[in-house]
Amino acid sequence: QVQLVESGGGLVQPGGSLRLSCGASESMSTLLSHFTISWYRQAPGRQRLLVAYITRSGITGYSDAVEGRFTISKDLAKKTVFLQMNDLKPEDTAVYFCNDDQGIKRDSWGQGTQVTVSS
Repeated sequence: QVQLVESGGGLVQPGGSLRLSCGASESMSTLLSHFTISWYRQAPGRQRLLVAYITRSGITGYSDAVEGRFTISKDLAKKTVFLQMNDLKPEDTAVYFCNDDQGIKRDSWGQGTQVTVSS
């Protein structure tokens, strides 16, 4: 089991940008080479929802809410998955989580990283 750790969240004004990172203590390169990694987010009182994903072959997908504004990528050398978030809006405020399909299936999540978009 690989433990994923999210970082890079913070407070930003509407229209600003943040770059989130998802790394692991070990075996991240193997994980990125064999499994789909996804970003989810959860706002207070709301369900945890899929934001973006990247497959083992590098195919990406996005929710309608973030399409055109967010970009997911991975760097095997750095053993990291990134979520570049541009033109942030107040409705993007949430705790952001990264996970693989196995973690999602067993409902196993990390601490996440808080993103707050406010003026």
